[in-house]
Amino acid sequence: MKQLKIAIQKSGRLNEGSLKLLKDCGIFIDNGKDQLKAPARNFPLELLFLRNSDIPQYVEDGIADAAIIGENILIEKPKAVKIVRKLGFARCRLSLAVPKYVDYQGTQYFEGKRIATSYPNTIKNYFKQKNVQCEVHEISGSVEIAPNIGLADGICDIVSSGSTLFKNGLKEVETFLKSEAVLIQSDKIEPEVKQILDRLVFRIRAVLEAKNNKYILMNVPNEKIDEVSSLLPVLKSPTVLPLAMEGWSSLHTVIKEDTFWEVIDQLKAAGAEGILVVPIEKMVS
Repeated sequence: MKQLKIAIQKSGRLNEGSLKLLKDCGIFIDNGKDQLKAPARNFPLELLFLRNSDIPQYVEDGIADAAIIGENILIEKPKAVKIVRKLGFARCRLSLAVPKYVDYQGTQYFEGKRIATSYPNTIKNYFKQKNVQCEVHEISGSVEIAPNIGLADGICDIVSSGSTLFKNGLKEVETFLKSEAVLIQSDKIEPEVKQILDRLVFRIRAVLEAKNNKYILMNVPNEKIDEVSSLLPVLKSPTVLPLAMEGWSSLHTVIKEDTFWEVIDQLKAAGAEGILVVPIEKMVS
């Protein structure tokens, strides 16, 4: 039986997020300590645990049929692969940082300066667009220490919270790329294996839709149902169920979480009471 081979990061945030996503999709992996390959218990899938920077090449060569990887890696090392969909976790940004004492006035600060980074191609392309000439030093790790030891005047690195920059006496001055985990596929994927990938994508879509939406129910006076319904930004009309209390109904619908906070006050003002917001485990459309 054909199996879908998916590469994920061997360790780190992308590893944890990828395994959680698969678990949320109902796929359980039998992986022991230090295993580089692990089969799924209940889905025709095998995981390959690889070094992050090596993953795009494995997918391009067809060794892995698909992979979960940071979009920033693909931008730094472009390969002949297809992005299937963004996954909404491991969000970060690629930023420029300088010592805290620097009076930073703009990207021209870096003219003739030295920059340490693990993303030389990305930063060179960025400064080419800005018409800034600088000296790029490629470092594989611990980029933040470079200004403190005199190796560079600034750095370009992935930033999540900014706490590492702060601890090393640096400040973030420019953000020029935002990234998150993406699912990619090989151009060499076999048709049978592609069908398995499509099944996985279906499950992923259901999981991600559930995370971005909430089930909402509220009690509404019958004469206010039309007014309250008009305030809800939903594609279809809500479900309306009569309550035991005469003249009242329970209104049920699904709403995007961020949109809910924009209309909550309007719903209350229109007469909605006992508003309950419930997480959705899976959402199949």
